[in-house]
Amino acid sequence: MNAGQISLELLRRYNVPGPRYTSYPTAPVWKEAWGAAEYDRVLRESSASAAPPPLSLYVHLPFCEKLCYFCGCTVVITGSQHTPEETYLAALEKEIDFVADRAAGGRHVVQFHLGGGTPTYFTPEHLTRLGRKIRDRFAFADDAEIGVEVDPRVTTREHLLALARLGFNRLSMGVQDFEPRVQTAINRVQPYADTLQLVQIARSLGFPSINMDLIFGLPFQTPESFSATIDQVLHIGPDRLAVYSYANVPWMKKHQKLLEPHLPSESAKFQIFRTALERFTEAGFEYIGMDHFAKPTDELARARRERTLHRNFQGYTTKAGTDLIGLGMSAIGSIGDCYVQNRRGLGEYHEAIETEGCATFRGFRLSADDRLRRAVIGNLLCHGVVVKAEIEKAFGIRFDEYFADALERLRPCADDGLIELSREELRATAVGRVFLRNLAMPFDAYLTEAPEKPVFSRTL
Repeated sequence: MNAGQISLELLRRYNVPGPRYTSYPTAPVWKEAWGAAEYDRVLRESSASAAPPPLSLYVHLPFCEKLCYFCGCTVVITGSQHTPEETYLAALEKEIDFVADRAAGGRHVVQFHLGGGTPTYFTPEHLTRLGRKIRDRFAFADDAEIGVEVDPRVTTREHLLALARLGFNRLSMGVQDFEPRVQTAINRVQPYADTLQLVQIARSLGFPSINMDLIFGLPFQTPESFSATIDQVLHIGPDRLAVYSYANVPWMKKHQKLLEPHLPSESAKFQIFRTALERFTEAGFEYIGMDHFAKPTDELARARRERTLHRNFQGYTTKAGTDLIGLGMSAIGSIGDCYVQNRRGLGEYHEAIETEGCATFRGFRLSADDRLRRAVIGNLLCHGVVVKAEIEKAFGIRFDEYFADALERLRPCADDGLIELSREELRATAVGRVFLRNLAMPFDAYLTEAPEKPVFSRTL
């Protein structure tokens, strides 16, 4: 991709608030009238289907010792006191039993992920206990993708050894930026040497895939300083990269106001993004879309080319057609035609698990129109192409008639060179793949009304 084709004028036109589409419909649409009875029914319905899909499990471990000021995740800050570990693990075990009793029979786990927070906040012993509990209650496929997010500041060799013994084969570690001034501003001081050493230990233990997360648009960043960080990242040699635009949402995360006086200008942030795009593609990484890069031989890159890539709450994955079950405080699931989410407060989560065995508080059941639009949006985000005949066959519609309004809204994007509109298909251009969220938004039936208050971050 030639990053020089992306102008500041184009960026300004399309850098608008919009969903990331880890789900469709997006979470603000879901209803807060779901509880244990609804979740029980959803799990049993899926398990009783003629061909129950395989399972993807996500466990949210929300604790961190320190707050990173850029963070938009649901976290609990404890300082150096790790007293919540035992009680939270006990609650997770009860929730695992609730789900396994209803959904585990005869189904294999093809994807398992620990996210946070900081999963390696937990001791190696507690991570081992959690991993064994999951494996005791669920059957894993031989080729299961088993990943975990690790923080180099708190992760030890003992952590990695415990994870390796449990079968984890993917590590994802936050870096954000190696520039000391940036790290101080975001309250995440993480020396390059420590990160390099952790990767070297992971490689020596046989971890086959390592991902690194970077963020552009942070305080005091410049194209030159971020290029220096890229040099260091390339020297470490990850297999995948996620290069996220800093999502400034202070109306949702008040601590982010601390960063606002020092954020780069719009033009500077744009140049940082172009620098990252140019440097990583020149280094041999393939731009997958939606912030992600992978080596051409990586299964993500192959899946994008073969149009088998899928997107869920864990991001891009090759494991399509699963029921995603979320476990832990605030965790989200996608089961059959339904979305469900757990309670977002720690006390509320514990109370619900103790009294009901699960902590579901909201959800959504998709309509036929929702499923159709989800398929179109998913094809755009994952493959950059929508073949009209495939959608027509799957859903029994005439594409151009059904989506006449959406196609009309896409015409300015076509005029700007972001998408090619033909009789047979919609195809994002190389430049358009940077703006996939914008190309998906015309198909979103829930974006027709302007919200009373901000909901989404900007698209770039």
